[in-house]
Amino acid sequence: QVQLVESGGGLVQAGGSLTLSCAASGSIFAINAMGWYRQNPGKQRELVAATTGDGRTNYGDDVKGRFTVSRDNAKKMVYLQMSSLKPEDTAVYYCIAAVVRSRWGNANDYWGQGTPVTVSS
Repeated sequence: QVQLVESGGGLVQAGGSLTLSCAASGSIFAINAMGWYRQNPGKQRELVAATTGDGRTNYGDDVKGRFTVSRDNAKKMVYLQMSSLKPEDTAVYYCIAAVVRSRWGNANDYWGQGTPVTVSS
C-alpha cells in the first residue's frame, strides 16, 4: 500500500501565494519522479510541475516563473510553492509519485486524493 496525502489548498486572492504539500507513506523502496497535476470539471488533468530524484524539474507552460516544485527525499515529500496566483489557477491539485516498492520492482504511479485551490479575482 502506498498513500499520498496532500495539504495546503484553500481560498486565496488573485496575486497571492499558497504552498501545497504532499506526503508519501507506506510500502516504499524508492520514489522516482514526484509532482503535481491539476484538473477542472470537464477538462483533462494537466501537468503543473514535476521533479526527479536528482532534482531536475519540469513545469507546465502556464505556471513557469510563478510556481516552484521541490522535494524532501528523506521525508518523502513534495511541495508546490505558488505565487502570483490567477483565477485561472483555480483547480483541484493532485500529487503524483512514481514509486518503486521493492529493490527489483518497477515504478508505478500513485495519486493523492486532491486538494482544491480557489483563486478569487
